[in-house]
Amino acid sequence: MEDDFYASIKLISGEEIFAKVSVCEEDERTLLLLSNPVTFEEVKMKKWGTIGYKVEPWLKTSSDDMFIIDMNRVLTISESDNLEVIGVYQQYVRDSDIDESSSKESLNREMGYISSVIDAKEVLEKLYKL
Repeated sequence: MEDDFYASIKLISGEEIFAKVSVCEEDERTLLLLSNPVTFEEVKMKKWGTIGYKVEPWLKTSSDDMFIIDMNRVLTISESDNLEVIGVYQQYVRDSDIDESSSKESLNREMGYISSVIDAKEVLEKLYKL
């Protein structure tokens, strides 16, 4: 296998994930380093008769993008050469990187009004009394 490859992974827990994978050997055990693991759900659109994919992060409450899994927890792994699935995955990763960088911007006056809680409370009380 190559150093990095795209793969579908079925865990012994029953979960199916897709990720860019690197294989590591450490202390006589094999570990998988997963980059941006996601789950795919096939969505059928009856109106147009087409199929699409719903992509979600594997762990929804984590902001990490790298995970390590011991091969003891893997039922099977299949290297993917499906260009459609890889393209959807890469687009998801690009979009999530853009969302992350835009959410880290600090507020400034060009974005709108900035005030203290006391000032905002006074303005809202004046509006309410009118």
